[in-house]
Amino acid sequence: MSKTVITSDKAPAAIGTYSQAIKAGNTVYMSGQIPLDPVSMELVEGFEAQTVQVFENLKAVAEAAGGSFKDIVKLNIFLTDLSHFAKVNEIMGRYFEQPYPARAAIGVAALPRGAQVEMDAILALE
Repeated sequence: MSKTVITSDKAPAAIGTYSQAIKAGNTVYMSGQIPLDPVSMELVEGFEAQTVQVFENLKAVAEAAGGSFKDIVKLNIFLTDLSHFAKVNEIMGRYFEQPYPARAAIGVAALPRGAQVEMDAILALE
């Protein structure tokens, strides 16, 4: 099976040895996105703004792959403070409709560049 690299200039450029996403067959594996503004490559301020920026970054990569949030079958959320979980749910409700993707929310000690939230996802395209 061949692999295709997916990139979007509407999402932050990779800051390491990885691709924004890889498509293998009809499945797209999206790398973790932190709340970097894709133009300035600077972290946005505040938890809600960071969460929105992460969703916008994921959306840009999903669209570059030919998909949308409706195609996400698995979403992983990494939080440095699990007390923000209710806010993540609220913001996620702005981006997703039922049926919602499978999801994990994981508390972590730290994230790159001091981010408070990171997410990655798997899309299943038709």
